[in-house]
Amino acid sequence: MNLSYEKLIRYEMYPVYWCPGCGIGVVFKSILISFDKLGWDPNEIAFISGIGCTSRMPGYLKANTIHTTHGRALTFATGIKLVKPDKKVVVVSGDGDALAIGGNHFLHACRRNIDIKLIIVNNGVYGMTGGQVSPTTPEGFFTETTPYGNIDPEFDTVKIAEAAGATYVARESVTRPFLLSKIIEKSLSHKGFAVVEVISNCHINLGRKNKMRNQLKMLKWIDERIVPLSKASSMTPEELKGKLVTGEFVNKQKPEYVEQYYTQIIGKVKELQAEFDL
Repeated sequence: MNLSYEKLIRYEMYPVYWCPGCGIGVVFKSILISFDKLGWDPNEIAFISGIGCTSRMPGYLKANTIHTTHGRALTFATGIKLVKPDKKVVVVSGDGDALAIGGNHFLHACRRNIDIKLIIVNNGVYGMTGGQVSPTTPEGFFTETTPYGNIDPEFDTVKIAEAAGATYVARESVTRPFLLSKIIEKSLSHKGFAVVEVISNCHINLGRKNKMRNQLKMLKWIDERIVPLSKASSMTPEELKGKLVTGEFVNKQKPEYVEQYYTQIIGKVKELQAEFDL
């Protein structure tokens, strides 16, 4: 059966790079479904990644794509949006790429409210490079670089994005693909900087060191850890300890950066050029 989003896939690049059972495939399908539902023309899309397992995604999408340097996907995306404001700019990134090496760029993209959509696939580890600890590795977990257990507290992506000024912030899990597709579609329709964190699995480089050697065990662990926002509101801090709340946390309007840049900065430059006959 031919599915309507299949026209967006570069089948000539298959088989995919990802490990069997990796959640990134679920995220990719959710993005394809969202593009198709919104009727986005591939020529209108600029799809960007940094480095890591998630960064392979642009290779399989039939659109304008670019695979950039580690942690710098948002800087490339910002440049593209400023030069080509008509493009629909979407960035995919892993937790290490977006929140560690690219953490500074993440904060400033949030505060500027530039019209870019960022989808962070959070599998709690640097998967592609062999399983080093990342800012979202759970406390107590064993990794290649924390052989005695991780003592660093976890980053809360949602709270960071909200505090930095992002105008759309949501979190969902690969264990709930229907809800994930809906939340990604909604984020793509938002005007301004949108952040969607997707909780995913890396049973190969995180799970196998923490008694979850296959994807089913790790997905079950993720599912037991997530709590919908509606339920979390009636839970105590003690009950929420170690849990990940999912849902839509921020959805608000604010002046968009590129529009301000063209009306306020470029507009003034043109006025000066006309005044001095430049």
